[in-house]
Amino acid sequence: MSDEPIIDLSSDDYFMGEALRQAMKAWDAKEVPIGAIIVHEGHILSRGFNQVEMLNDATAHAEMLALTAAEEAFGNWRLNGCTLYVTKEPCPMCAGAIVHCRIDRVVFGASDPKYGAAGGAMNLLQHDGLNHKSTITSGVGEKQCSTILKEFFAEQRNKKNN
Repeated sequence: MSDEPIIDLSSDDYFMGEALRQAMKAWDAKEVPIGAIIVHEGHILSRGFNQVEMLNDATAHAEMLALTAAEEAFGNWRLNGCTLYVTKEPCPMCAGAIVHCRIDRVVFGASDPKYGAAGGAMNLLQHDGLNHKSTITSGVGEKQCSTILKEFFAEQRNKKNN
């Protein structure tokens, strides 16, 4: 047998890698580099990356675009049994949509203590007053997810100062 590690195509690390690929598409489009994918039974239903500037739409966050595409692929707006992987902790808008779509599990990389709604600034994903709660797994691929965001914003500041 080989000493090479077996790639687990159903692991959180694998799927976060796919979300990171989406984040890089956002960066290439000069958008805040956040990527998301939605998985059902080990299969990717949808992918999304931030397109706020491109679409001139404040709601065009990676999660929102991935949710809409997943609803179409799944044939139902109720995304029971699905997991959302996203490179940064969802904001309140995205968290509200995640709850409404009934996503079972949310896995994110970089925390957002200022605006995050999955335990950062607040926790809408598990709020007692809402009709659904999502399980949260945080910190998957955190170093890569945080680094991409930091490098992107450093590059943006550098462009403004030159």
